[in-house]
Amino acid sequence: MLLGEQFLSYNGEVLLFWLSNPKRVEGTADKTMNLCVRRMAFNRDTKLFVQKSSGVFSMRASHFKIEIICCSCTTDSRTGIILPCILMKKQKHNNVVKYLLLLLHSSNQFEQSFHFKLDYELKEDIRLFTGPSVLWRHANKLFYISANTCTVLSAPIQLSSVVWTGEIEDEGAVVLGVKNACLSESEDEDEFSTSDRAIWGTEFFGYAIETQKMLSGTCFMPHAYSKVVSSVYICKNETLKKQLRISLVAVTHKNQLIWFQDGLPKGVCELPYEKPCSVKTAVTSTNDLLFVVSFASGNVCVVQRRDSLQVASKWQKVKSVLVDDFIGSGSEQLLLLFKDDSSTDALSTFEITDLGKVNCASGINYKHNVPTAEGLQENGLLTVQALEKRLQAGFTSVRELQQHLGLKKRVILQSCRALLDLVEGRTHVLPAAKEAGLVSLWDDVENTPHSLSKETSSLSEVQEHFVKKLWQRVVGDNLVVGVELTELFYLSLSDVSLSLVMDRDFSLISPVIKCRNKIMKLNKAFSALSVSSSQIEPPPKKMKMDLHSKNDLRKTFPKRYSGVQLDGARTVIAVTDLSPLLAFHRVCCVVLLHAKKHKHWDDSSQESKKIAVLCGKIFLSLEDISNGKYSVKLLRDNSYCTGSVEDILAVLAVSVRFSFQIVSSDCTLTPVNSWLLGEMECTPFKECHDNIFCHKAGNVYGTVFNWTLKNPFEGVLTLFCRNLTVLFQCLHSLTRVLPPSCDVKLLRSGSKGVLTEQFALALEKEMLTSRSSLFSKESKAENSLIGRSEPSKKISDVPVAPSLDSEEGVREFRKKHQNEREECVLRMNQTMNGALYREAALKTAAAQLSTDMTAWRLCKS
Repeated sequence: MLLGEQFLSYNGEVLLFWLSNPKRVEGTADKTMNLCVRRMAFNRDTKLFVQKSSGVFSMRASHFKIEIICCSCTTDSRTGIILPCILMKKQKHNNVVKYLLLLLHSSNQFEQSFHFKLDYELKEDIRLFTGPSVLWRHANKLFYISANTCTVLSAPIQLSSVVWTGEIEDEGAVVLGVKNACLSESEDEDEFSTSDRAIWGTEFFGYAIETQKMLSGTCFMPHAYSKVVSSVYICKNETLKKQLRISLVAVTHKNQLIWFQDGLPKGVCELPYEKPCSVKTAVTSTNDLLFVVSFASGNVCVVQRRDSLQVASKWQKVKSVLVDDFIGSGSEQLLLLFKDDSSTDALSTFEITDLGKVNCASGINYKHNVPTAEGLQENGLLTVQALEKRLQAGFTSVRELQQHLGLKKRVILQSCRALLDLVEGRTHVLPAAKEAGLVSLWDDVENTPHSLSKETSSLSEVQEHFVKKLWQRVVGDNLVVGVELTELFYLSLSDVSLSLVMDRDFSLISPVIKCRNKIMKLNKAFSALSVSSSQIEPPPKKMKMDLHSKNDLRKTFPKRYSGVQLDGARTVIAVTDLSPLLAFHRVCCVVLLHAKKHKHWDDSSQESKKIAVLCGKIFLSLEDISNGKYSVKLLRDNSYCTGSVEDILAVLAVSVRFSFQIVSSDCTLTPVNSWLLGEMECTPFKECHDNIFCHKAGNVYGTVFNWTLKNPFEGVLTLFCRNLTVLFQCLHSLTRVLPPSCDVKLLRSGSKGVLTEQFALALEKEMLTSRSSLFSKESKAENSLIGRSEPSKKISDVPVAPSLDSEEGVREFRKKHQNEREECVLRMNQTMNGALYREAALKTAAAQLSTDMTAWRLCKS
């Protein structure tokens, strides 16, 4: 056993301090004493602690008795580095005691921080903290000294014990102690008699050493625990809204560990041994918070905090317990050093554990932690059996999931076949419930050919009258399918979309092809607005735009656009990836149009029904694509770009639209038009001159531009390009020709003029929806009131003035007045049926949502 042996953990290493007496050199009278240190590190290969380095500090001890009082890791205020700190005692024969505080550096060199002399020995509540500083209790008074002052100072308080010393946010070094309760003159006797301080006679207090300020002890623990708490560890402290919030654990003389949160007890655990003296924490690799409790008898236990506080493990005959990352895993472990009289090596018998994955022991020779071989075999058997049951349960779950997925796949495929048969007029025969793996919830009823043929004929009639044209194009790796609808049919629809269904029997894949839908229209400026089906303008807007007189339309559009019905037709477009379809070499797809059709399309408040219209079939083969049958043909012919409207719409459908507002304060924007026709080699479309097609070789080929001048100093440039790379190239080329004073701004949601008009229409729709809901409510209430007031009509006809002279006339007048009051109250307190209210609320909410989205887009533009 080494003299004055002390252990300390520092950066994953174990520091072992002890005192040694070197041999006296002949001819010298001075006697020296050496303070020795060894740095020990854990070797993961040999599972042993090995020495890394050592150091020695020599002291003259001719007239002194030297001892190691305590050691700890504290912060050096000069550098902010945490260093090992050792408090030494030199006692003379005349009862003068000298104390030295030493710092150990990484080079194993000891530095004397400061020293002080006392006429008594330090025995009670000795603590080392930031500075480094030393704090102790003597004669119920608190004393401390630091490297900054080098003078012993006393706190103006009387205390009976110190339970914790450490750092608190915004307060610095704080001492938490217990003192006798004292009643101030301002307190009332009745109030004092009911307080914890009066009942127990003691109270907690906090003392900030740097500011010499007293802190309320109730933010730590209730005063009722001041008689029993022996040690505290503060886990977390913070200041929220100028209020101190503290989480801590405390051990008591009643053999309990208690968890406190903001001054209130939140959990308690009975400890397995008596006389707990200290508590510390450890955070393991699984983020579990462990409380390590040491007892005066040399025992140690660990309390785990999950749902509740529970003792997780315990050990006996422990010489020292340290907390650090000894194996270098990035989390903390416990190092338990056991008492072993048979070995002189201090680290010969130890255990490293985090109560989880890490469990390494060496030389443990007591039976408490060593299970028998029979016990190991039995535990192993039980573990294997439990794992087998878990594996079987997991296999069963996977098999059931596979069966469920297979059933869902069969149902989806059968639904697709039924849809194809329905739109093409074929009779679909449902399989038996047993064949499909389903249980029928109703009696099987044979299909009625009459109803099926009637529905099929109505669908073919819709296709014949309202679908003008079906076309397809191949642009890059995209297949573009368009359906041109007649004006009357389009105006009666909402939520329009297309779907492509493969017209063949596939057993392994779903025949429904994923598409991106767009609605394209060519307005007077041919800006090719591209919106989703959920962003269609409200029906009142369509009525106002499309029901203008023909004379107004002729004035608005020049004669050169007469070949294309610009606002008279709408084209619904579906875009999908081409390469997956080419894997089948030849593909036939059915084109279906889905929409909601209003029963009365001139009144947006009426209900609508969902319809599915068969628009036709498209055929696709690798041979046709190789021959360029469906390719876009946009060629330069003199000063124009020739191509059909379908070619133009296909290019726009696969492009991304960006609009920029260009404002010049110093000069006109004529360079933009020169840049488009010159450097970018653009030519206008023959059908519509406002849109121009880029013929410049390279990545920018195929980009479509639209340049609109509001005035000579302001304009809007719209680009339809394949990707962002093309956009950046075009902008880079444009900025080189624009004057430096030009301001280019991205219009994220379209021009402000269009958005303002949409916002006004959305507000109008919201107002009409609210008015229609209230009108239906008022009409129903009015009818009920009219029915109730029928009998009183005769009373109203009675002349008022002459009747007041007689008693009967006054009675009739009073009755009439009472009936009118009741009717007035009924009008003011109208009630509404629950279903009617829900319907009105849903319609109003949908209209408000549309208004809010338009307002947001207008603010972003």
